Amino acid sequence: MTAPLTPPPPPRDQSPHDPWQPPGDPSTPGAGYPVHAPQDASYGQDGPGMKTELIEAVVVTVAVALGGVLLGVLWWWLAPHVPLVGDVVDKSWVVYLKDSEGEQAVGVDGTFTLLAVAFGVVSALVVFLLRRRGGVPLVAALALGGLLASFLAWRLGMWFGPTKDVLAHAKAVGKGVTFSAPLKLGAKGALMAWSVAALVVHLGLTALFGPRDPEPVYAQPGAIPEDGYGAPMA
Repeated sequence: MTAPLTPPPPPRDQSPHDPWQPPGDPSTPGAGYPVHAPQDASYGQDGPGMKTELIEAVVVTVAVALGGVLLGVLWWWLAPHVPLVGDVVDKSWVVYLKDSEGEQAVGVDGTFTLLAVAFGVVSALVVFLLRRRGGVPLVAALALGGLLASFLAWRLGMWFGPTKDVLAHAKAVGKGVTFSAPLKLGAKGALMAWSVAALVVHLGLTALFGPRDPEPVYAQPGAIPEDGYGAPMA
């Protein structure tokens, strides 16, 4: 009689390519699992800490808001003047537009909008170049800072412009003399131009040129395990 064929017992000394070795740990290189690139210790695994991001967001908000001073000065300087004329009717002063079909009022709103869009593009570009990683707090800071800057520019431009008391101004210059109307913003939606432009440009730059998340690197798998008879295991 012959003894039944039985597979030899597995060896006790398990080498890295031992077919009887249990599956490797996911964190062990060479086990066929993704190996991620190390992260910068100063930024942690997902970028800077929340405290750092909030501080950066506050700085960006203040810096962008202060840009509204320059926007207000440029708006006051470049906006077209709306001509008014004063007259006396029944011993009462009245003020009316010198050119009722003029488009100066539309030009005032258009000038503010174009300047705000330009400032929004520049602020988004500067923030992106200084902080490429971006983040939600940074984007929110751009939007909030642009809104504050537009509001500041609006109020500052009206303060620099002609007086709001048009009757007193008409009496001061005299009957039939042309003078400029107060600087005002008819389309209040222009106050959102800076924020919208900054968001669109910053998100576009981040999508095109921002840093990418490191892709997992798969280590080369080891030798194909074999069973006790030398045949490859499935």
